[in-house]
Amino acid sequence: MILHVVIIVILLLLAFSAFVGYKMAKPPRLIGEWTPKDLGFDYEDITFETEDGLKLSGWWIPNGSDKTVIPLHGYTASRWYELYMRPAVEFLLKENYNVLVFDFRVHGKSGGNYTTIGDKEIADVRAAVRWLKENHPEEARKIALLGFSMGAMLTIRSLVEVEEVCCGVADSPPVKLDKTGARGLRYFAGLPEWLHVFVKPFTKLFSGGKEVYTLSYADKVRKPLLLIAGEKDPLVAVEEVREFYERNRAVNPYVELWVTDAPHVRTLKLHPEEWKKRVREFLRKYL
Repeated sequence: MILHVVIIVILLLLAFSAFVGYKMAKPPRLIGEWTPKDLGFDYEDITFETEDGLKLSGWWIPNGSDKTVIPLHGYTASRWYELYMRPAVEFLLKENYNVLVFDFRVHGKSGGNYTTIGDKEIADVRAAVRWLKENHPEEARKIALLGFSMGAMLTIRSLVEVEEVCCGVADSPPVKLDKTGARGLRYFAGLPEWLHVFVKPFTKLFSGGKEVYTLSYADKVRKPLLLIAGEKDPLVAVEEVREFYERNRAVNPYVELWVTDAPHVRTLKLHPEEWKKRVREFLRKYL
């Protein structure tokens, strides 16, 4: 009888973990109503295809410059996310940069069935850069990335893997995805962190993605990078971002670290003028 109970408990735990893993790999889509027109700028609805055949959706917002910034949203967000994407797009346009903003796979209006939380999404960044270079070469003489959370991870990866990107800002980048994933179960769903060891295999099974080891890129990035970390971040520990910074600083004289008192990706909301000042100075220096 005891053995039967144990087996049932294990099966229930695995079934629940599979359900949570599925939900993590297939987040709800965020689609809003605002457009760049609400910010006073004309724009073009665009679609482009990734190397693995997915159609991604976005906006091209020309602004009379030969420099373009691509903002990258985080997991469960989209180009419409009011917390940081809308103010970031508005800031970049007021700084006179062109902006290309799009939804990652399985987010917003883009195609796809499962997110890989930073693995296959590098193909999304490459596709956006390729579309920009092919369709607006004069406006793409220099390209920068501005990423938040998952988008910050991809900003770091792109500085190594996407040749056309010259510099990047990474706001709240998960450096140790295992730890961030475990904290995310507690933060987003109120579940215990220990459950992540059971959930993770199912998430990878559904998504077909591989785990991204952001810290390994600390030995590879040689381009200008501004890291932003918050002391009250419940998902990404400041110590982890600082570890990346210290390792990267040994090989990259163009890396900067700014530590604030904000929670995850909320420095722009809590300290908008200081955030804009720091990012403005970085982009003017390197872009």
